[in-house]
Amino acid sequence: MTNRSPQLSFEFFPPKNDDQLKSFKLARDRLASLKPEYMSVTFGAGGSTRSRTRETVLSIEQETRVPAAPHISCMSEDTDSIRRLLDDYRDAGVKRLVVLRGDRPSGGGSGVFDYAVDLVKFIREHYGDHFLMEVACYPEHHPESRSPAEDLVHFKAKVDAGAHSAITQYFFSAESYFRFVDEARALGIEIPIVPGIMPITNYSRLARFSKMCGAEIPMWIRKRIQAFEEDGDSESLLAFGEEVVTHLCQRLLESGAPGIHFYTLNRSKSSLALCRNLGLGHKPALVRESA
Repeated sequence: MTNRSPQLSFEFFPPKNDDQLKSFKLARDRLASLKPEYMSVTFGAGGSTRSRTRETVLSIEQETRVPAAPHISCMSEDTDSIRRLLDDYRDAGVKRLVVLRGDRPSGGGSGVFDYAVDLVKFIREHYGDHFLMEVACYPEHHPESRSPAEDLVHFKAKVDAGAHSAITQYFFSAESYFRFVDEARALGIEIPIVPGIMPITNYSRLARFSKMCGAEIPMWIRKRIQAFEEDGDSESLLAFGEEVVTHLCQRLLESGAPGIHFYTLNRSKSSLALCRNLGLGHKPALVRESA
């Protein structure tokens, strides 16, 4: 590891209503107190949250001192709409993007670009080096790719096109991350590969997300959290989840991971506790919200 402190970042989704907006701002401000490198904001399937993503990004830029990193998806209807959105972000002072293919709409269809690499090339062509670009990678294999080797080829193409850094899909096996990084380095991929981490707070939600994205929940973890949830023992579930994820992050950081990117689900309690356990960030805020 270098002497540089591990990078810390958080992901949010755009709130849909006033109650969600209140919860988001509370979590945003508490996590902003840790002075993360940036906060990212997701972009719904088919670009369905485009306007709300933009509003959420601008609220972070204007109401906190933390840089915002909007997700930019291929799932847009034309290049003009992407240019307008990127121009807007550039003019607002946004310096970082998370560039993804994006989830396809539930009714099918595709976007103006087929793959994230095409969008990375488009942004580099039209905006030069203005934006730092994060891309996604998959230590446990993208559910739509034919093999782990194919995953790595696609990842390298995004890096060669101009990506600066990568965020992994979440995982619970440190070995899968270490193996993936070793294989990426063997292909000449030198950019930082930051582990994406999902706090464990709810079994049914975690199982649903994991099924959609192909993330594996190890049997010993799944059985424990499922039992806690079935018994209604939320206190033990949260304590167990915090212990498991803290240990995972400690292993990752001790072995050279450049930082941690937390998928917050617009809640701060679990992420704050994990950051406190790991010594990440600055002066955690008081927490009174539910997980």
